[in-house]
Amino acid sequence: MASLAAEASSFSIPPPPRSWTYHVFLSFRGEDTRTGFADHLCASLERKGITTFRDDKDLERGQVISLELLRAIQESMFAVVVLSPNYASSAWCLDELQKIVECKHNLGLQIVPVFYGVEPSDVRHQKGTFAEAFRKHEHRFGEGSDKVRRWRDAFTQIASYSGWDSKYQDMGHGWHR
Repeated sequence: MASLAAEASSFSIPPPPRSWTYHVFLSFRGEDTRTGFADHLCASLERKGITTFRDDKDLERGQVISLELLRAIQESMFAVVVLSPNYASSAWCLDELQKIVECKHNLGLQIVPVFYGVEPSDVRHQKGTFAEAFRKHEHRFGEGSDKVRRWRDAFTQIASYSGWDSKYQDMGHGWHR
């Protein structure tokens, strides 16, 4: 009997399955998509019973990403990242994206990029509006800044995931690889 008790005390119980507060964390640049695509996507997800976190605050330049937002990313099963023309111009969006990619690696967060009005190759290679946005960030934070390097890395990674390309929406498909 004593050996059974000793065996039981050395037995480790696996942690319970991870519980999620949100099914989806929606990341988007407000000025590009808040009153159109992001609103419609969020409403559609909610109608299907999919609990979605969406930050409705427009932050001023220089404001730091909130702990509430970081926690919401960690407590989500999926992140839908709407990559639009001005997404990379927002340090806030890039901080979100960096955290999303980190949670993919550390917590298994699933990421679905949406290429909204942008070419996936421009995201991947940081061309066009994305190149200009990163030049401005380097000017602000310093050339070779670790912060900007991490943002660039996260941006490159997200462009490598399968996602949805809005230019194909009228054709009934839009998945991009």
